[in-house]
Amino acid sequence: MIIKKHMAEGRRLILAACDDELLGKRFEENGKQLDVSPEFYNGEKIAEAELVRLIGKAYIINAVGKKSVACCAKADICSKEDILKIEGIPYLQAVLF
Repeated sequence: MIIKKHMAEGRRLILAACDDELLGKRFEENGKQLDVSPEFYNGEKIAEAELVRLIGKAYIINAVGKKSVACCAKADICSKEDILKIEGIPYLQAVLF
């Protein structure tokens, strides 16, 4: 998986995570678009355990792909109903308080 850390106002962590094979791809379905742009998602490759750890520190999470979204579920920040799909690709956007 690939993650990129962004810092928001007040030094809050915004975490962008995607499965390696999805980086740079774009998906469209029913007028919706999912753009896994390198500018937003390309950072460092990490293991699942590290992503789960970082999820616990994030304020906002954008995750794209089966593995990345599964890490969010494992970190218990979402339910099945929170996970959306475009062209069969799961993605999640979460704000944590």
